[in-house]
Amino acid sequence: MLVDTTAPGLRVLVRVRPGASRTSVGGRYGAEALVVAVTARPVDGKANRAVLEAVAGAFGVRRSAVTLRTGQSARDKMVFVAGDPRELQRRLEVLRASVTRRG
Repeated sequence: MLVDTTAPGLRVLVRVRPGASRTSVGGRYGAEALVVAVTARPVDGKANRAVLEAVAGAFGVRRSAVTLRTGQSARDKMVFVAGDPRELQRRLEVLRASVTRRG
């Protein structure tokens, strides 16, 4: 018997803009990626931590519900947001359609 222990949620492609003047989540990069701008610089993982915090705030979930799956040292990342996939997908569409949302 196969047991799936993966929490329900949504994988989200993000395009990171480190060193921005303010933290924001919103807009689309290419066809799929959500734009996440953070004030932190990509030094010692600070930008990655800021991205995860901003994404959690934008989706209305706890920080512990957001994990980095790929792109540790790249601007293009895949994050996983745990929660109701339908609700998260709805929020993702709203965020992609917006110009910016402060995190």
